[in-house]
Amino acid sequence: MKRVKDFALLTFGTLLVTVGVYVFKFPNNFSTGGVSGLSIILGRLLPFVTPGTLVMVFNCALLVVGFAFLGVSFGLRTVYCSLLTSLVTVLLERVMPMDGPLTNQPLLELAFAILLPAVGSAILFNMQASTGGTDIVAMILRKYSSLDIGKALFVADSLIVLWACLVFGIETGLYSILGLTLKAAVVDNVIESINLRKYCTIITEQHERVEDFITKQLNRSATVWQGYGAYSHDERHVVLTAVSRIQAQALRTFVRSIDPKAFIVITNSSEIIGKGFRGN
Repeated sequence: MKRVKDFALLTFGTLLVTVGVYVFKFPNNFSTGGVSGLSIILGRLLPFVTPGTLVMVFNCALLVVGFAFLGVSFGLRTVYCSLLTSLVTVLLERVMPMDGPLTNQPLLELAFAILLPAVGSAILFNMQASTGGTDIVAMILRKYSSLDIGKALFVADSLIVLWACLVFGIETGLYSILGLTLKAAVVDNVIESINLRKYCTIITEQHERVEDFITKQLNRSATVWQGYGAYSHDERHVVLTAVSRIQAQALRTFVRSIDPKAFIVITNSSEIIGKGFRGN
């Protein structure tokens, strides 16, 4: 069942990236770096080749390079997503050819050109996958050099954006620069949102009932400390647990219903590693 879910998420994330690139980036010539940005520029300079075909050529070439330098185990998920991206792009070119932008609102189109691929990429990155392209170059650089990968890729993307300014004009170039600037921030925020969990600290006299609710109703576990109030010196039990956003709301409601005097602290966390969370 988990494999089916993972396969569905990989496919969904890849489709979001592909649709965002094909429907919104290609028609507007938004070149925010990577294989898609390079394909847009070369598609203008080489009018007999479509950007979708160039995406397929680049991705297939980079997959071969990835296998050569990183071995067959460098990422089956990345291989699947990369091939799916290339095939869907070529299919869309034949089924739904785009002669121009969907609207006459470049900022609106840029928003979707950033948002859809960013959400799709965040889903894939969260599952240790990607659509290939320059991510494969990053894997190779990380293995064979001490270069700062993020800076190296940002420099490469910046050069592609500057090239877009020369090929498509300053207006499209400025939109591309804006897109490049916002892309990384949106991906990071989406990944944090996907992984967002609630860390709860509960100080209550009804700790046993709270523990039962956490373990039996929420199917989670907790750590219980015994302490005392600094002012009253009365004994208290401190219950620590990590749950999802929906579970945190249910837990808060339950604790307030059985102990109105309970002290509850709920904080956000996107890096909870352990059984039931990331890494397991």
